[in-house]
Parts: sequence; C-alpha cells; structure tokens
Amino acid sequence: MREVFYCSQCEQELTEETAYFMEEEVYCLDCFEELTDTCAECGERIYISENEGTEDTPLCSHCYHHYYTNCNHCDELISLDNAYCEQGIYYCEECYHEKIERKLIHDYGYKPYPVFYGKGGRFFGVELEIDDGGKDYDNAKKILELANEVEEHIYIKEDGSLSDGFEIVSYPMTLYYHKNNMNWQEVMKKAVHMGYYSHQSGTAGLHIHVNRNCFGEYAEEQENAISRVLYFVEMFWNEMLCFSRRTEKQMKQWANRYGRKNSPKETLYHAKDSQNGRYTCVNLNNYETIEFRLFRGTLKYNTFIATLQMVNKICDVAISFSDEELDKLSWNGFVSQLDSEKVPELIQYLKERRLYCNEPVLCEEEM
Repeated sequence: MREVFYCSQCEQELTEETAYFMEEEVYCLDCFEELTDTCAECGERIYISENEGTEDTPLCSHCYHHYYTNCNHCDELISLDNAYCEQGIYYCEECYHEKIERKLIHDYGYKPYPVFYGKGGRFFGVELEIDDGGKDYDNAKKILELANEVEEHIYIKEDGSLSDGFEIVSYPMTLYYHKNNMNWQEVMKKAVHMGYYSHQSGTAGLHIHVNRNCFGEYAEEQENAISRVLYFVEMFWNEMLCFSRRTEKQMKQWANRYGRKNSPKETLYHAKDSQNGRYTCVNLNNYETIEFRLFRGTLKYNTFIATLQMVNKICDVAISFSDEELDKLSWNGFVSQLDSEKVPELIQYLKERRLYCNEPVLCEEEM
C-alpha cells in the first residue's frame, strides 16, 4: 500500500513522488516553491522567512555570515570579497567612495580649528581654487598626501563657483613658512600634471586671509590699520586690478570694490555699510580675519609667492603709515621701497605685469 502524505501548508493529499520534504515538514510543489528558496552560495534549500540575503540573492545563515555582509550606509548586500572595510565597518563600493570623498573633499562650510605654522604675529590663510581637472577624490588624496606629508598643512573643500574642481585651503602660516616650509611648488606641479588649471580656468580665485590681531592689540588700532588697507586698495585700484589678473567683469562678480572716499576712515565706514556681502575686494565679514579676494587663481609658483608678498607689504604700509602719509604715497613710491633681496618674487611679478617702474620682463605662462 502506497504511503500517503498531506501538505503541511494546504493539506493537499500527496504521494511520495509528489511530496517535497523540508526539515520535518511535507509540502506540495506549489507550497514548497512559495515557502522556500535556494541559497545562492551553497545551493541548500532554505525557508524564505529565514533568508539572510535578498530576494535576488537568497542566502542561508552560514553563507551569509561567512561570505557576505551589508553596507553600513545603504544596507546593500555585498560579498566580503567586494566589500570595503574601514575600522571594522563595511561599505559597498559606491558608499565607500562617497564617504572617502566627503572625508577628502569637505563641504564648503567646513571650518576646522586653526593650526598656526611659523613664528611671528602675522599669518596668511590661503584659499587656492583649481578647476577643470575633476572633483575627484583620488586627485584630492594625492594633493593632500603631498602637502601633508610632514604636517597637516592643508585641507580641501568643494566650491560651487567651480565647474569641475575644488579649493585647496591652507592652515594659517607666516609668509616665511609658506615660502620655506610649505611645499607649494610641488603641490602646484602635481595639480598641473593632473590636468587642473587656476588662472586659465576663468573660474578660480586666490583668496588670502590675514589675522586681524596682526594690525594691533586693541580693536581701535586694528580698525585704523584695516581702514588704510582698504584705502590703499582703492587708491591704487588700477594697479591692483592689473596685479590681480582679473577682468573688471570678474572683479564686479567676485571682488567688487567699495569706492574710494576722502580718508581711510570714511572708506572703512562706507565699506561697513555696503551690501556686497563677502564678494568684495577685501572682505570684512570674518571676525578673526580680513580676506583679500581680488586675485585670480594661479598654479604658477612665483605669482603665488608674489601675491602673498604683496598682501604682506600692504599690511606693512597700513600699520606703519599715518593716514596723511598714505594719502601722499604714489605707486612708484611704494614699489621703489621694495627690497629685491627680500621680495625677489614680487619684483619679478611686478615687472611681468609692467607695474615696476616701467621695467618689462619675459615671463612664463600662467596656469
């Protein structure tokens, strides 16, 4: 007599030939296929309710725990062979790259606690925008590894004004440190090698922050000196425009002038009442720094150092000159005081731009 079985799910009568056995249960074909699946790794039959994988990749418990995991960020099922592990946490390829990119290329608003490099009272924080080479985490990693090999000198941020690049931001450094300790020349060569431009991109700027307290111990001293910074820039606007390498249109968009008034103090009062926000030639909106925003970006080392030296010299004039002395200063008088042994890069650049006593000089192309 043939043995009869009954489906544990629908109670259909079954023979040994039509019965499907699962652990201690018996099922008809329809119920068996509805309730179970095959492990994609080892082929073992498992209950769908005990599937440790996904509908497309069903897995038994053993295979999941030995060969698979889930992305910590998006929860996608991934094989351990294809998973990216960081500090014991697993990620799929897409999430890992996004995480690394966020870590290497920070949001525009990212602002870490400042670390100061060099000895002195005047520090320069650089924002160098580079474009056209890709907002690429591999490229960012190479630049960071190069610049931060000895100390953490820079970090990288995204910038909405750029088409396909990012912004290299330095921690505050003295001018001496920028020139003698920070390997800017290597960083710039690396960026050019990877296809980036700054001057030639047409979108990139070079912004330089200077700490306010270098202008004096007290707020009034600082304000007086900063008023002379503004007055200098306005008084020599045509020369500064030429120095900046920007066009008038670019200036109006990214670094608008305040307009020269009758005195440094009046110029400062006017600047504070302006509605231009941070898009001004000298941005006063930061509590700890003033920001020189005039300059077009560059990956030419001499131009970069010359720009830092120029900002430094403007600060020197603002601190050491009285309002009356500044008002009498001519451009030729300013450049004639420059020491060729101390600022050879600045003098070279001024000659390139025909701003140094009408002495032109052959120069390399800007990048």
